[in-house]
Amino acid sequence: MARLAAFLRAVNVGGTGKLPMTELKAMCEELGFNNVQTYIASGNVVFETKLDAKAARAKLLPHLEKHLGKAAEIFIRDVAELQALVDENPFPGAEGARHMVILLQEGATAEMVSAARFQTNEMIKPGSRALHVHYPTGMGASKLKIPGAEKGTARNMNTIRKMLELAVG
Repeated sequence: MARLAAFLRAVNVGGTGKLPMTELKAMCEELGFNNVQTYIASGNVVFETKLDAKAARAKLLPHLEKHLGKAAEIFIRDVAELQALVDENPFPGAEGARHMVILLQEGATAEMVSAARFQTNEMIKPGSRALHVHYPTGMGASKLKIPGAEKGTARNMNTIRKMLELAVG
């Protein structure tokens, strides 16, 4: 059985995509996923399955979309991929809450970084199917726009580490 971590996009953020974590856990269990654990109320769930990440996403996505009544997106990572995100950390001295990991379905590119607009003191580095962004003065004050990043979902490094911890067991 593989341990997988799923990160849902636009769930419980800004009044859209309301999905209590108890309902997400129940949905995953109904789909046959085992040892389901959620983490904070922003669409993070870890589970065990015989499926690979692609098949697990394909199984979960239509149920999530039906529940939300709209298109949804899920980014699934296995333990090795989560570990890679932590290990490749280009900002090891940054406070975990100010280091955002933008999970993407496809790989991040140097072009995404070079096309960034309104960058002031933020630092951006491509990672393993992700972008790492350090916001030294906080994300809320930033005007940074990264083309393509809006197709992903962002979690801070503290959350990535916690999801790794949950996935390892």
